[in-house]
Amino acid sequence: MTESLYHLDSYMRVFQARITKVDYENHALILNQTAFYPGGGGQPNDFGILEIEDTKLQVIKVKKIGDDILHFLESNQPLPLTGAELTGHLDWERRYKLMRTHTALHILCGTIFRDYGAHVTGGDMDILEGRMDFEFDSLQKEFVQLVETAVNREVEADRPILVSVLPRKQAFQIPDLIRTRINLLPEGIKFVRTVEIKGLDLQADGGTHVASTREVGRIHIIDYKSKGKINKRIYIRLEEV
Repeated sequence: MTESLYHLDSYMRVFQARITKVDYENHALILNQTAFYPGGGGQPNDFGILEIEDTKLQVIKVKKIGDDILHFLESNQPLPLTGAELTGHLDWERRYKLMRTHTALHILCGTIFRDYGAHVTGGDMDILEGRMDFEFDSLQKEFVQLVETAVNREVEADRPILVSVLPRKQAFQIPDLIRTRINLLPEGIKFVRTVEIKGLDLQADGGTHVASTREVGRIHIIDYKSKGKINKRIYIRLEEV
């Protein structure tokens, strides 16, 4: 099992690890612990470098398979031996932008749920931009402008963001913990990780986030579309900071 250091500290940029298995078929390494996020919940995986003595190995993909997290390397790079010690370096600029984007989507989700009671039906993100689908009958330009003003008010409020891990039974006693219309948490999960934007939003989530809403920066709603009778899509973009 690979220990998920990104769950303990989203701001960890460098970490020490040991190779526990070499996956020759996938040209990938499995480590005893990692700060690389393997992707999931709409958040893309991290990139970076694994450094072993004087050799730097480029990580081009990270994916969780079962309890293991695979670090895929470029096909022309040599695979080190099991047991080797290494230092991992995240592509921090990319990771931090994704953290800001992920938190921005939670601000959007929390604001719309609080003000309009609309559930999320889908979502996706990339660097400094993303989209979310909500259960709305209609979506007008004036309404979108109201939402943009409201979410940026939450950014300026500098609300702290707290992460907790709760037993499944305790977590599901929290009202509206699952904001998606369909509960995507597998039955076998015994503990649930929650992300709380203090005073605004609390939901189950496995991704990485910034420490406060102010770090997100200004959120722009750049487009909106109808994807069905009660399925409306909102696109956001963040400013560089």
